[in-house]
Amino acid sequence: MTITLRDVAREAGVSASAVSRSFSNGTPVSPETRARVLKVAARMGYRPNRLAASLTTGRTRLVGLVADDFSNPFMLRVIDLFTRGLQTRGLRPLLISIDPAITGAEALRMLSEYAVDAAILISGTLPMNFTRHFHQSGLPVVHAFARTSAAPDGAQAGINDSLIGRAAAHALIDHGYRNLAFIGGPEKSLPSRSRFIGFNHIVGKQGIPVSATHASEWSHAAGRAAMQARLAEGPLDGCFCADDVIALGAISALRDAGLRVPQDVGVIGVNDIEIAGWEEVNLTTIALPVAEIVAACIGQTEALITDPATLPAAQVFAGEVILRGTLLARPA
Repeated sequence: MTITLRDVAREAGVSASAVSRSFSNGTPVSPETRARVLKVAARMGYRPNRLAASLTTGRTRLVGLVADDFSNPFMLRVIDLFTRGLQTRGLRPLLISIDPAITGAEALRMLSEYAVDAAILISGTLPMNFTRHFHQSGLPVVHAFARTSAAPDGAQAGINDSLIGRAAAHALIDHGYRNLAFIGGPEKSLPSRSRFIGFNHIVGKQGIPVSATHASEWSHAAGRAAMQARLAEGPLDGCFCADDVIALGAISALRDAGLRVPQDVGVIGVNDIEIAGWEEVNLTTIALPVAEIVAACIGQTEALITDPATLPAAQVFAGEVILRGTLLARPA
């Protein structure tokens, strides 16, 4: 026999609405009543019907996770943290994979079919007007790992990519490299472009030559092809790759060309994916505070669902250079 909400209410000696509120975070119910209801529900084997509750409250607790690149291991880590974090807060993640060419209106229409309460955009390639389109529609939106601004159209949490580029430049220069290259992701990628701007700013001030090459996608094969193209242009002794997977592809191309890393060419990446720390890889990289960024996005999402009048904010986090074996020791 199926145990219903009314069965629990009768057994606990409370109203049906009190039972419903006891299973919803942030609803007005006394701690004593909530504890009694949950105890009775557990004893009776009752599980709340979330769909029925959404019809009553008008909220589904669904959060659309909108992403456009699942080929990069970094994205898989981010998705895992988001799904776990949302579920811990009583929110239900709905993963939406979109084509990079899709418009904001099309993505919004797709999400509306599922009646989500909010959306989290997880991409560095989606244009900023995506956030603006969602925000103007009235759907609470948070842009994760976004290019931050002082007055965002939607809530944001990410890093300053220009500072990431500056940190990479300082690392290469401090470790004795003087003929530098940059290998970024696709040219339309805002994080990639911003990282190059910061990188170029520092090396330019030092009068150090630098070239820029863009991989066709965020992948090992594309990073390898980009480095092969760069080697055809002439020698280099240091390279900043805008992503760890691209860096690993670049290292493969360097070794195939008979060049030693880090003795002939030093390499630094970004993201500190798990494989970067493997003994046989040992990639110097810039780690991003992924868990903190994800937690900030979830916190902002929950606040916007609870109070849609919450003003969007931009939270900026810093990266950290992780020195490993793909850079020479700092000169004495």
